[in-house]
Amino acid sequence: MTFRHRGCPPCGEDPVPGVQPGTHTDEDHRVTASEETTTGRDLIEAGSPVAGSMCRAAATVVFEPRAAMVQVDDRFAGCLRTSADEAGAVPLPRERVRAGAALAFAVEYAATLHRNGRSARTDGWFDPRPGSRPAAEELAEAVLAAARRSTEERRVRHLGYLLAGVAVSPDVDLGLARRALRLAETLSWRQLALLAGVGRRDRVPLPMAPLESEPRAWSAWGAREDVADLQSAGLLDPPPVPPRPVSTLPRLRAADLRLTRRGVLVHRLLVLDLLHEDAVAVALADLGLPRS
Repeated sequence: MTFRHRGCPPCGEDPVPGVQPGTHTDEDHRVTASEETTTGRDLIEAGSPVAGSMCRAAATVVFEPRAAMVQVDDRFAGCLRTSADEAGAVPLPRERVRAGAALAFAVEYAATLHRNGRSARTDGWFDPRPGSRPAAEELAEAVLAAARRSTEERRVRHLGYLLAGVAVSPDVDLGLARRALRLAETLSWRQLALLAGVGRRDRVPLPMAPLESEPRAWSAWGAREDVADLQSAGLLDPPPVPPRPVSTLPRLRAADLRLTRRGVLVHRLLVLDLLHEDAVAVALADLGLPRS
């Protein structure tokens, strides 16, 4: 048995044939271009607690390039727009801050590269692949996921730099970029600072003083473990020496440390040349060493 309210047509029937006069709701208005980009743009602007006031300018570069003071490659901007829109609904506030900051830092470094004449790659990096999306978008999602997980928020800058740097580096394929990103996620901020210090050792020599094998202070012990972990991970040479009951080997000095090829990869793709010198000095001080 079918119940009908008086005056209502049966289900599926219109009271009057043809186009019906609609009732206006907030959902029925015409969507403007600015409203379509609100979610992604807001995400980038939300990065300001980590990336500072430049987030608003970075969002303009991505979503309103004609109004921006600086430029990036159109295809890279399109990749960032897609990533920002897809990540716009990140629910946790601080993860949202870090994701937005990573995108802002990517814009910052991409603008520098563009200004210096570094062209975006033309090897299909930004093109859809058979049965899959562009490699650029896949890496962008991985970078934003890493940024969201990065509670040491100083690392977020260099995650964004990785995304922009790979976009101009045709010698780096997606697998290699993802490898560098996985390695970076295992490293603390102090370890990144130590890699930066070793990477610039030709310009700023490292101390000649030997490192203590078992420092008494916990903070110094933790820093010494960071160095040992970098050696064990194959990022720094020489490799760690197994402890011996009676060792006549000379103690390791900071000046003896070198980047391995794996270390060079992380150093290059995270653009650790731009890591603040103060952070390197603090990492060395944690080891009980002065900055040369």
